Amino acid sequence: MIKDLPDNTVQDIAIAVALERESVESKIWYVYLINLKDEPIENVLITSKGYGEKNGEQVKTSVLRHMIPVVDGKNYKLIEPIDEQTFGLNNEYWLSYYIGTNIYDKKFIFLPESIVEMNFIKLPVLNKPGVMIL
Repeated sequence: MIKDLPDNTVQDIAIAVALERESVESKIWYVYLINLKDEPIENVLITSKGYGEKNGEQVKTSVLRHMIPVVDGKNYKLIEPIDEQTFGLNNEYWLSYYIGTNIYDKKFIFLPESIVEMNFIKLPVLNKPGVMIL
């Protein structure tokens, strides 16, 4: 039975946390979906949440849901702003999308303290500094 299911492995799709702006008093961060494929992805659904331990207590953020009709090939879409205070938590993004009639899904998790300058790269397509999970 399982051998009859299609292998819908997510490839060439990334979630990235990008540093948008920086001033003396604060930094502005956004989370993006990056489509590195040549083809568009459609009916994109993303849920996001943060969870973990902070100051010895379990912490959970609200679950947010985002719908994006289409992300063209070699393009990106803004998912949400993200607060630096959540960088000490697991930040989870669960992505589902269609290519044609096939559905794909994958969970992306930014581990605590992984969104730091030491891990920055120049994000493809966005051309901004940030951290990316493929």
